[in-house]
Amino acid sequence: MRKNEILMIKKWTIILAMACVLVSCGEYNKVMKSSDLEYKYDYAKRAFENKRYAQAYTILNELVPIFRGTPKAEESLYLLALSYYENKDYISSGSYFKQYYQRYPRGQYAELARFYAGYGFYLDSPDVQLDQSETIRAMEELQAFLDYFPKSDKASIAQSAVFELQDKLVLKELQNATLYYNLGNYMGNNYESAVITAKNAIKSYPYSKYKEDLEMLVLRSRFKEASESVAEKKMDRYRTVIDEYYSFINDYPESKMRKEADNIFKIANKYVNGN
Repeated sequence: MRKNEILMIKKWTIILAMACVLVSCGEYNKVMKSSDLEYKYDYAKRAFENKRYAQAYTILNELVPIFRGTPKAEESLYLLALSYYENKDYISSGSYFKQYYQRYPRGQYAELARFYAGYGFYLDSPDVQLDQSETIRAMEELQAFLDYFPKSDKASIAQSAVFELQDKLVLKELQNATLYYNLGNYMGNNYESAVITAKNAIKSYPYSKYKEDLEMLVLRSRFKEASESVAEKKMDRYRTVIDEYYSFINDYPESKMRKEADNIFKIANKYVNGN
């Protein structure tokens, strides 16, 4: 095929696409002015099928309150939520999905509504450096979905998302504990704060992939606390270091940080036992 022919085909493809958009927009404007509810609802469903989600939810926002108490109430509310979801507005979709499953707890779309409510919040979960309120919200919604529908074919997806969200929260706590560790004795004993933060994270999420890092941070913090202590506190604090060392190597005998842990133990053991 010659270059001119290819360019002509591309040109007509663009023209046809623009024509389709104009026709669609023309009908959409007609629908928005219409008082025919059936016509509007039919168009909203067609708009959704054609991935014109903003058109779909704009029309459905008008229809859902009107349809309440009618046979179309359940489907229209679910479609409204799904339109926002597909348009990646997960906050709005979550609100409408929740409205759906609260209004229709045994409805036709209850299982999917619960799943998409949580999964949308999971997709919208912020970066670990930011506030994690939405991450917690996503976990709560997904866990509720698993509680209600443990045998759902989407259960494994939800469970994986929950684990990922948990790890994000643990990473946030690991970063906080590391910050305390780096502050050291600046304006107080920040090593103790590092230990408390790390141990609380371990207690809350004992199966996190960051557990080894948290336990090592506890050992490092205890060691730094002991080595920087006044003389009368060193003995007790080095004994605590030894206890934390054994706890760490029992859990992670093949740890990539074993050499560092062993060096810490040698120093603590020499101070406590003289060997």
